[in-house]
Amino acid sequence: MQYIVQTALELGAIYALVSLALFLSFRILNIADMTTDGCFVLGAAVSVSCASAGHPILGIFMGMLAGGAAGYVTAFQQTHMGVPDILAGIITNTGLYTINLMAMGWRSNHSLLKDETIFTLFHKTGIGGNWYPLVLAGAITAIAMILMKLFLNTRLGLSIRATGDNRDMVSASSIDPRYTITVGLVAANMMTGLSGAIAGQFQKAADINSGTGIVVVGLACLIIGETVINGKKSIGRNIVAVLIGNIIYRFIYAIILRTGVVPVECLKLMTAIVVALAIAAPTLQKQAAYRARARKER
Repeated sequence: MQYIVQTALELGAIYALVSLALFLSFRILNIADMTTDGCFVLGAAVSVSCASAGHPILGIFMGMLAGGAAGYVTAFQQTHMGVPDILAGIITNTGLYTINLMAMGWRSNHSLLKDETIFTLFHKTGIGGNWYPLVLAGAITAIAMILMKLFLNTRLGLSIRATGDNRDMVSASSIDPRYTITVGLVAANMMTGLSGAIAGQFQKAADINSGTGIVVVGLACLIIGETVINGKKSIGRNIVAVLIGNIIYRFIYAIILRTGVVPVECLKLMTAIVVALAIAAPTLQKQAAYRARARKER
């Protein structure tokens, strides 16, 4: 049981950064950013490549910056080339496949084996005991969450939030929505790149297909967290919901793997079902409440 708890908390903390990125792009900017899958792999590829060269700490920052660059490419297509939101992300995601192969030395996967990572370096400090991966990953995610909350409460952050609500109103207020969209997407993809960078060093490997479907899982975790945390919505509560949703999802996944209730061959199907239920949960709740009121009125 301890193994399940520890694994769920570790992965929940690492992948919460992806949901945090989607919270910014999908919830705040109201943009369906499909760059996420390729951007996650880009962060992992750059991070692992730097770590194999003897620079694991630098790899984390480089992975984050690489993610931001991918976000800028997507934003540029939307704001300067007139490409629709979803298509811009798909185009960037397609191009990132080649970039990711290049970052891994034209290989489909890159393993660190006995190379140092930020986790092995942190383990040498003796902090956290056997829970050292959770301590490190949790600290990084906590800092990212705090910075995100502080950023969204700044003047620029408020402008980004207003852009997602009403672009025409923002334009009438002498704020360039192209700028706010670009900053928002760059920041969101930096979070995705950071998540990939940490995940790559945590798993000691980067694979070209490791980001497949991560945007759907990230959205599911976001919605799970928002469903669990009821009450008045605020930026702080929504950011906390991102972490809670990821932990819950990883708990479900870890229990399935550990207990063997579902065969390994069926894990993808199980994941699809969990994701579909998570995304449909708000609608199902509304339908159930409507039917309950209808029965009372009869």
